[in-house]
Amino acid sequence: MNFFGFLKVEDKSNWKIILFYILVAYIFNIWVRFIYVDIISQIPVWQFNGTYIINNPDGFYYAEGARDFINGFHQKNDLSPIYNVTSDFTALVSEFFHIPLDKVIFYLPGIIGSLLAVPLILIGEAIGGAFLGFLAALMAPMVWSYYHRTMFGYYDTDMLTVVLPTFAIWGVLWSLKNKNIKYFFLTPLIEIFMIYWHDGLYNVANGIFIMSFVYLLYLKFVKKENIFIESLFLLFLIVPLLPIDIKIKIAVLILLQISVFYLKNKINLKFEKIFYLIVLAIYVFVIGIPWINGVLHSSYFTRAVVNSDEGFKYYDVVNTVREASHISFNTLVHRISGSYAGFFAGALGYLLLIIRYPQMIISLPMVVLGLFAERGGLRFTIFAVPFFALGDAYIVYLIGKLVSKALINEKISFYSKYIVSFLLMLGFIYPNYKHIHEYITPAAMNKNEIETLVKLKHLSKRNDYVLSWWDYGYLIRYYSDVKTLVDGGKHSGDVDFPVSFALTRSELPSYNSAILDVYFTEKHFIDKKKFDFIKDIENYYKVKINTTKDLENFLSQKIPLPKIKENIYYFLPLKMLDIFPTVSVFGSIDIKTGKVQNHFFYKGRLKKQGRYLLLGQIPIDLSKAEIILNQRTIPVKEIDLVAYTKGGKLSVRKERLRKSGLNLIIMQSYGEGLILDDFFYNSTYIQMFIFENYDKNLFKPIIITPYVKIYKVVKH
Repeated sequence: MNFFGFLKVEDKSNWKIILFYILVAYIFNIWVRFIYVDIISQIPVWQFNGTYIINNPDGFYYAEGARDFINGFHQKNDLSPIYNVTSDFTALVSEFFHIPLDKVIFYLPGIIGSLLAVPLILIGEAIGGAFLGFLAALMAPMVWSYYHRTMFGYYDTDMLTVVLPTFAIWGVLWSLKNKNIKYFFLTPLIEIFMIYWHDGLYNVANGIFIMSFVYLLYLKFVKKENIFIESLFLLFLIVPLLPIDIKIKIAVLILLQISVFYLKNKINLKFEKIFYLIVLAIYVFVIGIPWINGVLHSSYFTRAVVNSDEGFKYYDVVNTVREASHISFNTLVHRISGSYAGFFAGALGYLLLIIRYPQMIISLPMVVLGLFAERGGLRFTIFAVPFFALGDAYIVYLIGKLVSKALINEKISFYSKYIVSFLLMLGFIYPNYKHIHEYITPAAMNKNEIETLVKLKHLSKRNDYVLSWWDYGYLIRYYSDVKTLVDGGKHSGDVDFPVSFALTRSELPSYNSAILDVYFTEKHFIDKKKFDFIKDIENYYKVKINTTKDLENFLSQKIPLPKIKENIYYFLPLKMLDIFPTVSVFGSIDIKTGKVQNHFFYKGRLKKQGRYLLLGQIPIDLSKAEIILNQRTIPVKEIDLVAYTKGGKLSVRKERLRKSGLNLIIMQSYGEGLILDDFFYNSTYIQMFIFENYDKNLFKPIIITPYVKIYKVVKH
């Protein structure tokens, strides 16, 4: 048997069959996404305003922009992305189909994300068989990582961040195969839009250009083919990468299309080699060098404290984001293919595809980016999913082809290839289907918490500020329609520092820093200057601050504060307890050395075990008031019992035992407890949320529930 010939995909289909494959694969992937809906329909606290609450906090950023687009208003310095393509597209869908916005943002990710089936089927057809693409299209949209980011409720740009570049790769394959100059503009047009949709896809577009260039060199010098028409296509692939405005890119693309179409027969073929050098020079010096420099200096490679222009050092948020952290090989395998069998079969199939169809090397940037996830974090795995699924499909296709050749009956032989391939593909699909039943991600915020934000909306004005951690920034702005100091996009170490400081210090320095943070934020928006909280304090008060302790000492006294028009609210949710140690890191860093001061904080479920009280995995000897930690005993300084009565009133009992040691807080109503040192115990968040302890001259309670507590800063 000719092995190379055996690897050939021979399954050309007409447009009716291709359309049938697309509809079946698309509807199937929409259907599996309704499994999640069926399950959460039984959970009332994940439902609000007549629909389900989305499960991705970042999605509320685009939802805010869509809301403002629909309502037709926008105010200065509120960070609403009213002119963002994702927001505007969402708003148009809501308005055109007359569907409430909350419902659109829940269902849109699954409806749009399932479109990945389309380019996969088209890629299969481009290399010889739509059925190959159909098998991949049944699997790829439901693989772990891709499903996670395109399931119903995961509203974000991810719904198109894989679909668009996969379309672009199909466009390159189709253009090089057909050599029709009339349609050369289609692929770069897709790339222009995909970069506009998410600027991070610029890296993928760059990779597609490089691998297209490599493939043409292969055709020229290995296959000895005349590739003049294909080389013209390289000019088109450069356009999306040019550092110019999107409108100019489109104009250049149109001009290039017209020029090449009318001049193609007048260009001297002797110019071909010089042409390659010109294209290469344009790419290297205008695009390549700046791109490589930017990639190498990104936080995914540095992962360290960052320095401000004045030499202050802050903690880089990328060090705390789980999806940007290193992952294990086991996690990588399951997120890309759903199983070890699927992963290794996919890798082998993909390799064989490149051997048999070298043009598939154009997809390599997405595969490499997906494998980079082991270092770069969870978010990257989705890029490898479609092509590992295509590799799986290729393996089962070859097995089906082998079985069909072994059968004598011609009719049975013909159908057996499809039946065997399909049944084997189900083996790779099933682990992903099973995972969908098990993966029940919670709503970004439950109904009770959202209701407090809606109440706040009626008590506040649009130009007021809410101080909370960046995890909740977008939700606060969407439901309360106010401003925030940090959010899921504005969360660099320098802007996180004053918010972390305000939440982790005692009430007076917290109060002072909150007012100053709002004042400087508004001032710099008007002045168009870079925000630098510590330098601004130095300039405003004519003081010198060298360390974080200097700042704390200065703000721990009564100081003359600037007058601000805006009201400030503290949004303190119960769920912040889970991330409070991370919150504290940003404000605990020494701004001079970059060293983080460590403090003790532990949260766990309560359980009685003999004479011990178990707090998570830590035993506490209540008779001796000692904590047993790593085979050593630590004295308990104070025990606080906190509980809510049936009427919802807070009851607090405190017992001071020693002058030093760790503090134990038993939160009886939650069935949880805290062990923490004095730094955490005296923080504004712990005092005002756990104990509802506040200085009436500084703060005023506005909304108090067991799950969320909102205080208003008293202005003097």
